[in-house]
Amino acid sequence: MVPREAPESAQCLCPSFTIPNAKDVLRKRHKRRSRQHQRFMARKALLQEQGLLSVPPEPGSSLLPTSFRAVPATEAASSGKQCLRAGSGSAPCSRRPAPRRASGPLPSKCVAIDCEMVGTGPQGRVSELARCSIVSYHGDVLYDKYIRPEMPIVDYRTRWSGVTRQHMRKAIPFQVAQKEILKLLKGKVVVGHALHNDFQALKYVHPRSQTRDTTYVPNFLSEPGLHTRARVSLKDLALQLLHKKIQVGPHGHSSVEDAMTAMELYRLVEVQWEQQEARSLWTCPEDREPDSSTDMEQYMEDQYWPEDLAHGSRGGAREAQDRRN
Repeated sequence: MVPREAPESAQCLCPSFTIPNAKDVLRKRHKRRSRQHQRFMARKALLQEQGLLSVPPEPGSSLLPTSFRAVPATEAASSGKQCLRAGSGSAPCSRRPAPRRASGPLPSKCVAIDCEMVGTGPQGRVSELARCSIVSYHGDVLYDKYIRPEMPIVDYRTRWSGVTRQHMRKAIPFQVAQKEILKLLKGKVVVGHALHNDFQALKYVHPRSQTRDTTYVPNFLSEPGLHTRARVSLKDLALQLLHKKIQVGPHGHSSVEDAMTAMELYRLVEVQWEQQEARSLWTCPEDREPDSSTDMEQYMEDQYWPEDLAHGSRGGAREAQDRRN
């Protein structure tokens, strides 16, 4: 006996679950970035119309002095032929290779960081790292973790840090977090606001040439009101230049929000900033310091040791030298 086929309605009793396609996810992410970029460009155009931000140079113009401009390919080829045609008695043609046209860092080589600190030590006066967030050039979160300080927490500073006792339950040790963070910062241009505080909490020194501190953003703007103060808070800069409110509410600051805001401010004046960096690079190349992102031996120097131990080590060295003499 041949079994009859079940009705079509009875064959599909289970609901169909649609699995999101990878292309759809990428398409949505691209649309989200496109909308963010459109809003960013609209704010930038508004600042340029108001005269607060200078218009970037034409694509064909060089950012370097005329003496450093690259020679066109046709001119280089003709000069090369002239050198070949020169007789044996003439002096050899010596050409110094022209440097590349200055440009800013690639988006993949640019990140923004913000750290939140809690109080340890006597009366909670010592600031130690409790949260660190790192975002990409486009504002994507690359790192956001709570970190357990090396000393017991005396003051959570929740009003500003947003860190509570509950957050420490899932926090990772400082030594683990430091390795993870420094791995992300290695070889990158780091953007942030008052970065010396973040680097101090990380016990880290980043190359000055690869640091972009947004406390100096007013130096690239032409509004007189912003030049009255040497440094402006991130909250004020976000309100005046980005037309957005941050660091509001009773839950404290968000390191992710602050890092994203710092990156937006950097992108607002990126062309002017990188022009200045390029000029300082060509005028004062000796000011470029070596990359210290992988050199952890610097922390064994006397300046990172307690004064009593440092003086003791210096005294021992002097006594040893005296004995040799």
